[in-house]
Amino acid sequence: MGVPHPIPYQGSKRGLADAIIAYFPLDIERLIEPFAGSAAISLAIAYHGKAKEFVLNDLNKALINLWGEIINRPDYLVSAYEELWKGQEGKERDYYTLVRTQFNKTQRADYFLYLLARCVKASVRYNSYGEFNQSPDNRRKGARPATMKANIFGASRLLNGKTTLLNLSYEEVVTQATQADLIYRDPPYQGVCGNRDPRYMGGLSHDSFVEVLDALNANNISFIVSYDGRTGLKTFGKSLPSFLNLERIDLNAVRSSHATLLGRNQNRVESLYLSPTLVARIGKTHAPKVEYRQAQLSLVEALS
Repeated sequence: MGVPHPIPYQGSKRGLADAIIAYFPLDIERLIEPFAGSAAISLAIAYHGKAKEFVLNDLNKALINLWGEIINRPDYLVSAYEELWKGQEGKERDYYTLVRTQFNKTQRADYFLYLLARCVKASVRYNSYGEFNQSPDNRRKGARPATMKANIFGASRLLNGKTTLLNLSYEEVVTQATQADLIYRDPPYQGVCGNRDPRYMGGLSHDSFVEVLDALNANNISFIVSYDGRTGLKTFGKSLPSFLNLERIDLNAVRSSHATLLGRNQNRVESLYLSPTLVARIGKTHAPKVEYRQAQLSLVEALS
């Protein structure tokens, strides 16, 4: 199989992973993901053997606990998921509600994985009391146990023994980075979450985010940021300021699902920002992906 992806998660960079890691250097000591989510980039990098160690951090504690089970106790998680999946037969909607209620009481990893596999658009949503409240997608039952088993064991093989799991703020995590590391940051998508991200019960301040990036630049830390984008003429979020001296690359993503439902032929474009230290580092380790970048930019221009 290819790169395993056990966690379905809205906003995952699974579809853009190959395009993103084309800008990674060859000499990464650790890859640090402050907003880990589905860890699509870490899994892709581990699959291609481009980093020695990994740091997965997320403010969503239940998500980090789930990663702990995937990486360290795959046998247990595979068995527990299969039991849940089979238990829903013939009563899928009521069963989902029951599991959701139990998850909000216990925060069990197997419950969370089942909910992610079955909820609408694999989208994590919490209410003001911190309870998971996303509805089920009644058109599907979630990944079959055999498929989930392959993805869980695959991810465990890639990350076991070389991954640190953290449940801290992104500001705390990035202070651990050294010049041998690379930080990949994919914060809550602007324009979708608004001022309050229901995944984390809090917002992400643009100004504070910029201050952290500026501090990383001052310490010559390599980083890549997925931050803003557009669909057709609609732009999501602020661009990162020019004083950071970041190289911005527009990546053509999949067609917008919302636009497709409305019958519009619109693609989504997502922005990738490379730090000055990373740009210099790439030049030292291998030829920059200039041809790939130009091809992407040409495609974006054609769509504009």
